[in-house]
Amino acid sequence: MSGQDEEHTARTRIAVVDDHEMFRAGVIATLTPYFDIVGQAADVESSVMMIADTKPDVVLLDVHVPGGNGGGGAEILTTSQPLSPSSAFLALSVSDSAQDVGAVIRAGARGYVTKTITGNELIHSIEQVADGYAVFSPKLAGFVLSAFQGAPAGANGADEEAHDDELDRLSTREQEVMRLIARGYTYKEAAAELFISVKTVETHVSSVLRKLQLSNRNELTLWAADRHIV
Repeated sequence: MSGQDEEHTARTRIAVVDDHEMFRAGVIATLTPYFDIVGQAADVESSVMMIADTKPDVVLLDVHVPGGNGGGGAEILTTSQPLSPSSAFLALSVSDSAQDVGAVIRAGARGYVTKTITGNELIHSIEQVADGYAVFSPKLAGFVLSAFQGAPAGANGADEEAHDDELDRLSTREQEVMRLIARGYTYKEAAAELFISVKTVETHVSSVLRKLQLSNRNELTLWAADRHIV
């Protein structure tokens, strides 16, 4: 990291919520050189109090946390947000189930990554969330799309899609690539699905991001989710 990056991350205040003490200690040890750790907790009640007291910039949140009414991370989110409205929540969980992902995303989490993530990837994810971006593991993108879909497909989604000026900027092939990437496909998987080369997929993705004025695939997935494009 450059000195400027270190200065930026040093000002980012982090809270860690996880009921496994050794894992929590390991995460804190990994993050301490880059962030200001302002609090930690292991259950719903203490997490809510800690977040209200410290008002961290980012809360690193396990999905399955004991206590409260049994709602775990989603309960912490819904209870804590009014008490610390400027805090962003990044779920960090061993679970990659659609139910868990959907629950915390609908509750207001800005991202969801699994515990298979590396230390450097976790640091980068926290930085992204602190800067206002949505971050989640690519394989979870389909669950995120489902979580954001408030209206059933076919109710009015088709009409909205047909008259979407931004969507109309994309060629048919670009729309095909966009849908696959937004669902969490890797470039290689999308290439195999469409019987084109990985390089062609990369070219289409670059064109899609440029036309839609988006920065990365995370923003693309949220763009697609907002339009109920599955």
